[in-house]
Amino acid sequence: MKTGADAADATVAEGLKPARWQRSGHWCLQFPPALREVAVLRLVGSIGAGGVLYLTPMVFHQAAFSATSVTQGLALAALAGTLGRLLCGLLLDRGLNCSLPVLLAVLFSLAADSILFMARAFPGYLLGQLLLGLAMGFYWPAIELAVPLSCGRGPAAIPSARGFALVRSADAAGIASGALLGAMLAALGLLRGVYLLDMVCLGGMLLLLLLRPLPDPIRRQPSAESHRWAPWLRALLPLLAIALLATALPALMQSALPLDLVRGGLRRQPLPESLGALLIGLQLGLLVLIQWPLGQALARRPVARGLGLSLTCFAAGTALLSLSALMTAGVWLVLLAQLPLAVGQAAFLPIATEAVIEITPEEHQGVAMALFSQCFAISALGAPLLAGFALDGQGHGAGLWLAMACLCLAGLLMVRRIRPRPQSRPA
Repeated sequence: MKTGADAADATVAEGLKPARWQRSGHWCLQFPPALREVAVLRLVGSIGAGGVLYLTPMVFHQAAFSATSVTQGLALAALAGTLGRLLCGLLLDRGLNCSLPVLLAVLFSLAADSILFMARAFPGYLLGQLLLGLAMGFYWPAIELAVPLSCGRGPAAIPSARGFALVRSADAAGIASGALLGAMLAALGLLRGVYLLDMVCLGGMLLLLLLRPLPDPIRRQPSAESHRWAPWLRALLPLLAIALLATALPALMQSALPLDLVRGGLRRQPLPESLGALLIGLQLGLLVLIQWPLGQALARRPVARGLGLSLTCFAAGTALLSLSALMTAGVWLVLLAQLPLAVGQAAFLPIATEAVIEITPEEHQGVAMALFSQCFAISALGAPLLAGFALDGQGHGAGLWLAMACLCLAGLLMVRRIRPRPQSRPA
């Protein structure tokens, strides 16, 4: 977590080190080796996940599934991940190595991909989504906790905020690459190939984990203070409320937006699956370009500022999506909306995760990461279901996107209640 001394050291380092590393062609050497390994692991995994997460709705739209059926499967995946997240967080706080949950996630994902690749009926689709949900449940608390643990390893220790900016940049690059490859497969009529691509990437993750295990959580002796959950949990609640809202947007980008594009709006014409995938890839490409510079800039500022920027941009982007349904040339507004949506996601993902670290005592960070990750699961459970009913009931997404814009603006009131824990890092 960031302290005054850490911030001063980071400012000096920012002014001197990056220029030297960039001139020598070794920019990545500013980060601890353990953190670079986590970033590579996340990059490889995100390439496969990018196609699966964003293009699965299109795969089963081609199979003549209704919007409600598609989003029911996505909601089941979210529900399946809730138990895995809590179990993973509890085990991490008791000293479990971060590699073990990630290995389980890889195995569940391999099974899910093989089922989804062959699925043509609703039961097979549901089973594949169930396994994907379990995989995400075990993956996210462990891979997120590995970041602050890796930032303090070795002689080149850095603040965790910069570490989260790096790994989220790796996530963004991988997901954008995977979505782009998926769009190419869609153009070739091979959309289900996204599952084969993911299986190749999962094999790469398995090899990397066996060669370079992730860090162990810090083992601490139990104390009276460590058994008190109420103080840190109360402080975390405003952030969790914001996270529930903000994480609904990526869930809707993965579920509702692809369906909205291929089904059309009130006046906006339906788009082919390949063009819809390219539009989604545009947002992901923008995210790759801005994730590192924006995350790096916000890492030097209070976390509330980044969260406020995120909600404001999400409100602007969803308002543009709502307006696009009302216009014949609405596809141009969809294009314009991708910029604020990308900025909102680039601001939220690393800053919100850093806020968890700043608010929560170290002995409870595994459970705190599980609760934060649970927000993704709850949003992924509720948002696609509501979106599916809205799309099937209204026939377009104008009302859905307008409601999200209003909720994001209302969420700015919660940002004022974010209070990082005043505790210095041990010398």
